[in-house]
Amino acid sequence: MINQQQKLDQLRKKLQSQNPTPSLAKNARNLVFGSGDPNADIVIIGEAPGKNEDESGEPFVGASGKRLNEMLAQINLTRQDVYITNIVKYRPPENRDPKDSEKDAHMEYLLEQIRIIQPTALVTLGRHSGQVFKQDLRISDDHGVAETITIDGLGELLFIPQYHPAASLYNGKLRDTLFADFRAIPQQILKFSKKENK
Repeated sequence: MINQQQKLDQLRKKLQSQNPTPSLAKNARNLVFGSGDPNADIVIIGEAPGKNEDESGEPFVGASGKRLNEMLAQINLTRQDVYITNIVKYRPPENRDPKDSEKDAHMEYLLEQIRIIQPTALVTLGRHSGQVFKQDLRISDDHGVAETITIDGLGELLFIPQYHPAASLYNGKLRDTLFADFRAIPQQILKFSKKENK
């Protein structure tokens, strides 16, 4: 019987062979598929890799990654305790925002990652990743607000949109908001788990 990590490895190979966004793949150095615990309770989802991620093949490794590590540390977690990925798995040229067509092309692979891992909560970082799960998301209003969503083949999950760590690097006020939102995650998961087990 194959385990979660092997299933994720198979999905990675499938994405590479199907190559849903050839123009992105052609210009990127590495596929940035995801990393962390394949049995994680929390899947953290960004929008697309940047320059540092493209070079290393790992998600969230630059300045945003350091900020994410700090956010995780305050709830006694490390990168190895969660699973971190992006919607789009190849870096868009010049770090531009991913196009809707690119997000759509990669979405089936993201959903399959989530189905394999079977987390309790999805934590999205930034507007782009949040809006694929909630189209009318307004990050300024909805950040840190947990709600239940349904994913085919998995049932109900907790969805928690957050500001992108990069936003807090340029705006000190957002740093405090982001850290406060992140500190609430364990309690939000506990509340959701109790409701699910009733």
